[in-house]
Amino acid sequence: MKKTMGTKKNAARILIVDDHPLLRQGITELINNEPDLEVCAEAEDPHKAIDQIEKFHPDIVVLDISLRGASGIELLKNIKVRYPRLLVLILSMHDESVYAHRALRAGAAGYIMKQEGSDKVLSALRKILNGEVYLSDELGSRMLNRLVGGRSALNGSPIEELSDRELEVFGLIGQGHGTRPIAEKLHLSVKTVESHRAHIKEKLNLKSANELVHHAIQWAQSENLGVKA
Repeated sequence: MKKTMGTKKNAARILIVDDHPLLRQGITELINNEPDLEVCAEAEDPHKAIDQIEKFHPDIVVLDISLRGASGIELLKNIKVRYPRLLVLILSMHDESVYAHRALRAGAAGYIMKQEGSDKVLSALRKILNGEVYLSDELGSRMLNRLVGGRSALNGSPIEELSDRELEVFGLIGQGHGTRPIAEKLHLSVKTVESHRAHIKEKLNLKSANELVHHAIQWAQSENLGVKA
């Protein structure tokens, strides 16, 4: 893992957490070209992310939701418990309509899609460092509508009804993992995973285990999670 020590005077220190080396490199180059921003460290998994926070004391973390073998949302929650004042910007390929409100609820100060232009990434970082919250115009409007209109203003996707853990289990089902492998991966009991599966079926109005798997695979493919089996 590449580590970079800060050298710019008074520049905001940024930790990049993403499991794709090329993407980390691209974001690092983008940020380090700015006079007021610099990447102080990088990490590819939750354990190393916490280690780098301890070592380099960043001002803000740029965090991907999908890390290899781990949940970025769970890492975000862990960061906010350990370092409640540390700012976090979620930079993700996943649909903001499903994940953004979960990230904000867990303590993120902003959410931006990887498809956005580099200027918006820099703008998001500066806005958050200035004490504001960053949302896309579309997401900001949607969340305002929710606040004003209540649950009737939801976009209608039943996926939004799933808890964070249920969504994580649903994604793993969609990648081809069975109940026991999911339990081992998430450090849960088989009984707990089975309970999550039952709740997911109920919330998504699915009648059978086969229907659950089929629906999960379709969703995982739409989210580019990849099917492992």
